[in-house]
This record gives sequence, C-alpha cells and structure tokens, in this order.
Amino acid sequence: MATTTFTNAMFKVNGTDLSSYAKSITLNYSAEMLDKTAFGVTSRARTGGLKTWGFDVKFNQDFAVLDALLFPLVGTTSCVQCRAVNAIESATNPDYNGVVVLEKFPPLTGNVGALLEASVSFQSAGDLARNTSST
Repeated sequence: MATTTFTNAMFKVNGTDLSSYAKSITLNYSAEMLDKTAFGVTSRARTGGLKTWGFDVKFNQDFAVLDALLFPLVGTTSCVQCRAVNAIESATNPDYNGVVVLEKFPPLTGNVGALLEASVSFQSAGDLARNTSST
C-alpha cells in the first residue's frame, strides 16, 4: 500500500496557483444523514441525502498576491482545484475540482511575533469532480 507525505500539494483558485502560500489544506466531503426510521423498529435507520463539500485552507499571508486575489471573492463563486501532489493527475494523484463560494477570508490573523496567516473557507456551489486522467 502506497503512502504519501503531504509536502507538495497543488491548490488553485480561478487558475491562479496558490500552492506556495498554502500551509494546510482540508477537503471536507460528506452527505447529509436523513432519518428514515419507522414505527416498529428498535434502532435508527438512516440514508444518505444531499452531498456537500468544501476546502479549508490555511495560507501564509501575502497582501500583494493572496489578499489581492481573495479579498474581492468573498461571497462570490470561484473555481478551485486541488491535488495531493503538484504533478499530473493520475489514479494515485486525483484532481479534486469544482465551483465554490468563498465563505470567509480573514485577512489578518495572528499573535504578536507570529507569522501572519489567513484561514480560508470555500463552500460548495455545485458538484465536486474527482479526475484521475488528464485526457
């Protein structure tokens, strides 16, 4: 079984590569749990409902690049793309992409003497695609 050390991820917003600013990336993907329990049973029964997804990304702040790109995108739709390794997509390096809404972008976060960071939350505005072939 192959394992991957997370050291060279790719993260793009509207085609702009922000990988060199990202220090953590989380892709959240889930389905709503709908309760279909009926009378006469002794345990809950559930089924999957609508799916949702989004990215939580922590960046090292750069006002000339990161802030200039993301600040005007809050509340609007954008295209995002992410891979675990900054290389061509493949069965072992799937490309996750889709349309999102930039939910929050706090341009100033940090403590005295600490590196200035920006923790960003992108929420789904459509389906999440998982591609394993560039053709």
